[in-house]
This record gives sequence, structure tokens and C-alpha cells, in this order.
Amino acid sequence: MQDTKKIRNFSIIAHIDHGKSTLADRMLELTKSVPQRRMKEQLLDTMELERERGITIKMQPVQMLFSFEGQNYIFNLIDTPGHIDFSYEVSRALKAVEGSILLVDSTQGIQAQTLTTLSLARDLGLLIIPALSKIDSPFSRTEEVAEEISELLDCSKSDILKVSGKTGQGVQTLMEEIVRRFPPPGHNPETDSDFRSLTFDFKYSSHKGIIIYTRVFDGEVKKGDALFLHAGQKKFNALEVGKFAPEEIPTPILGRGDIGYIVTGVKEPGVAYVGDTVSLKGSNLKPLPGFQEPKPVVWASVYPDSQDDFPLLRQALLRLKLSDSSFSFEEESSGALGRGFRCGFLGMLHLEIITERIKREFNLGIIVTTPSITYEVITKKKKKFFVYSPVFFPEFGEIDEIYEPWINLKIITPANYLGPVLRLLFLHEAEVGDTLSFKDGRTSVDSKMPLRELMRNFFDELKSVSSGYASLSYEIGERRKADVVKLDLLVAEESVPAFARIVSRKRVEEEAEKAVEKLYDILPRQMFVTKIQAKALSRILSSKTLSPLRKDVTAKLYGGDVTRKKKLLEKQKKGKKKMKEGGKVNIPQDVFMKMMRSG
Repeated sequence: MQDTKKIRNFSIIAHIDHGKSTLADRMLELTKSVPQRRMKEQLLDTMELERERGITIKMQPVQMLFSFEGQNYIFNLIDTPGHIDFSYEVSRALKAVEGSILLVDSTQGIQAQTLTTLSLARDLGLLIIPALSKIDSPFSRTEEVAEEISELLDCSKSDILKVSGKTGQGVQTLMEEIVRRFPPPGHNPETDSDFRSLTFDFKYSSHKGIIIYTRVFDGEVKKGDALFLHAGQKKFNALEVGKFAPEEIPTPILGRGDIGYIVTGVKEPGVAYVGDTVSLKGSNLKPLPGFQEPKPVVWASVYPDSQDDFPLLRQALLRLKLSDSSFSFEEESSGALGRGFRCGFLGMLHLEIITERIKREFNLGIIVTTPSITYEVITKKKKKFFVYSPVFFPEFGEIDEIYEPWINLKIITPANYLGPVLRLLFLHEAEVGDTLSFKDGRTSVDSKMPLRELMRNFFDELKSVSSGYASLSYEIGERRKADVVKLDLLVAEESVPAFARIVSRKRVEEEAEKAVEKLYDILPRQMFVTKIQAKALSRILSSKTLSPLRKDVTAKLYGGDVTRKKKLLEKQKKGKKKMKEGGKVNIPQDVFMKMMRSG
């Protein structure tokens, strides 16, 4: 059994764009883990989308060798995503390590997501090394932000390290402190004879199948071992085991305390889960605690631009599911858009990433409907069911009660923007709770809000009213009674299911007028008079009439009796009336796209 005293497993937790990927780059350079000719910015962010946006989507682990006081140490770093959509993945990554570097941007100070992730790390009992980043910036507020961190962690300002990922200043000192402050992996003699490890991420390879990223807690594993995934209920043989350098390097064995990968050879979705336990087949060890099956928070329908691409879209979604267990989908059909898929996501960023990957990696044109959430509906006959699409919402008169998810929201904003932020919260039906003032003039606001209101452009509006300075984090809270109604759009007195949406009763008239006005502006004129109406609460709330295309039937008449003109116009009028009675409106696909992409 290997000696674990020289192993240090740690992660970097920080808000988006606080410099954790850049700091990881400098660590790789300092330890010469990557040859200089192969070094590039954001090396651990392997997706093109990550590099373009400057955010971490998928966790990329790496092993580094660090020499200190004549001893060689193994550093295993997990670089975690910093967005609230991926908080469960962050919690599992933190479970795989003994310590975390809390990285705070010295130009911005503590942000909302910093507090959320710090709380996760503390709950897991991790040791924290606080560090200030971007100290080389002319806008750095080193002393003020150090004071904030000192109060937050109840530590001395001398315990807070100062680093620059850009210049490398302070990185050597930080790595020495990792050796001093972070403990080596723990040891449990009762379970150490048997293999058990935690899955903190995975990916899919068309040649090797699912490759599990894992932290070994007990025993050891080698190529050829018969293994078992507990949550996935899948048996397999390890085709290869190895470590990250940062590319995958096969090794003979993974032992206690190691962070590495296991090639499963499995090529089916719904088998690998973040947080699952891997053990030897037939092992008596219980699964490691803390696993949660991912539950979708946001739903949206995805349709191919051309129905000929439907099989290709199915293949693309299956391929994405193989490398992302939190993504779910099922087939559905729309009379207007044809066959497509109802997809579940962890949040709005997750939705954006998946749809962008479909376009880039599979070169498919897609239509994405307006996102919605899951409502719990109780009918007057006391039948209870969950609805994740407006299409399946019962009629107004059949509903007794509706329940919806709320979120616990934390916003940190400069004090001079507090008024506009509070007004925005009021407009989005939030209940404002505790406030806390920081010494640098910023204020933290706790509140509760319906999840549907967060999706109603709240992120963009918050950035707008705070000039981009406010940050937020949230977690899903309790379910509460919802005062919402289904808003239907009718074209030529026929309901169009693809345009249906769920809105707050308080804003239903405003939303009805907006929707009718928008459709009126983009719907092509027909050969007959076309009514565009919005219906909710069993009545029409807004209506506009689209005038018909009209041929000038009197153009060929020159002079003569006026009755000839009247006769032709009357004949045209009767024809239009007949068409209106039996005519159907053919809504072009681009109209659906414009209505849905409006959000």
C-alpha cells in the first residue's frame, strides 16, 4: 500500500472570472508539469466554448510534482466550475479533496457565489487557504478585500496569501503553504483492504466508452479488476487505470488518496453519475454518502430546423447524455414544429451550453422553445400531477391549486445600487430578508423568489440596474402555492400550442398585449381577415385583426357604370368571407422561431 503522506488533494473555489484557471496555469508552469511549448492560457479548460467564454464548464483534474525542502510531493488539483448551475458538481469535487484555496479577486472583493461555495467547503470540513488574486492590477484593493476575508473566515490578515496568476507573483509561496496547511489523505484501517472510490466527473470516448474520473478512498484498483457502479447498478471490468498529467497517462495501479481515471468500456447512457461510488464487484463496503440523482430545474423543447435532421438530433442528444448525466430528454411531437425532444437542464447556463454544443459539435440547426419550470397541479377532482410544459396545463376551471419551486437568493451589490436592486426584486415578486453591509461599501441582500421570475430575464436586468457590479447566487428552496395562469395565443380563432406559456396572474394582461403585438408584427398577412388573440382565465384579454391581402379587382375597368365596380367588390367580399369560414392560417417556421427565441 502506497505512502499517502506526500499527497495533497485540493481544489480552487472562486466566483466566475476571479482567476482560478489562470492560477492553475502558473502552477503547471512552476512544477514543469507541461512543456513550455505546449503551454497555453486556460490549459485545464479543454472545451472551445470554455476558452471562448473564459468560464469553467467541465472539471479538469491534473497531477503535479512539487519539490519542497528536499521532499517530493504529489499535488492533485481539481479546477471546479464557478457557476451556480453546477453547484452539485462542485460539492462532489470538494468531497474528493482535503483542502481548498479560496480565491478572491482583489479588484472585486467577495461575490455571492464565493459565499455559497465556501459554505459547501466548510460543511464538508475542508481546510481553507484564503488567497487574493490579480494583485498586479492597478484597480486592486488588497487591504480592503483582505479585511473582508479576515472577517468572513475569522482569521488573521497575515494568513491571507497574495498572488497574481498573470505574473506568477506569490504562486511559489502559495504552493509551499499547500504542503504546510493541507493534510494528506486520511486512513481507515477497517475499510482499507477493499477498494472504494468516488466519481466526481466522467467523459465519453467513442473508442473507450465512459471514462470515470475518481478519487480513491480505500484500497487500490488495477487494470482488469471487476468493478461495480452503485447508483448506476452496472458491472464492468477496468480496461485501463491512470492519472492526469493533465492528459490521461496509464499507470499500473491507483491507490488510496490517488485521483485518477478508470476506463469502463461501457457505451450506454444513464450508467455513470457524478457522486456515485465505485467498488470491487461483490464488495461488502457501503457506498460513500452524499450521492444525489440530478433533477432538472429548467425545461425546454428542442426541434431540428429540418425534420430530416430528427435522427441526427436524437444521436446528438444521446451522445451528450453519455458525458453529462444531469442532462435528460424525451421525445415529443408538436403539430407546428414536428418531432422534437423535451429536455431538462440544471439551469439557464446549462441549457445554453447544451444547445451551443449541439450546434458546434454536431453542426445541427435547432429551434429552442421558451424555457419553463415544473409545476405541481391539483385539480378540483383532487388529482395531483406535475406539469413541465404549458401544453399539458389543465383548463382554468379545472384547477384547484398550483405549487411552484422558490429559490433562496443572495445578491451582493454596491450600496449606491441598492435602491434599484430592491425595486427589481419587488417587480419579480421577491420577499426581501436580511441585509449585511461590508466595509468597502457593498451590501449583501438575502431574499426568496419564485424560480419562474428568476428565468424572466432577471440576470440581465440585475446586471443592467447595477451597471454590471452586482453578483448573485441561489439554491432551490421550498415549493409554494403559485398564482399563475396559462396564456394561450389564438390565430384565426384556433389555439397554437407552441405559443402557450405560464405567467403570473398579476402580469397576465401585460403579457397578453405584448404577445399579441409581437405576433401581429411578424405574422404574414393572409388572403382573409385574421384575428390574433390572447386568452387566459377563460376570456380573451387582447386582440388585434390582421387585414387581408387584397387584389385590386377593379384595375381593368376603365370608365363605365359604377355598379360594375360595386358588383366586383361585393363578389370579392363574399369570397373573403367564405375563405375566413373555412380557411386555415399556415404559420411559417421563422415566425415560431422569433416568438420562442424572444423568451
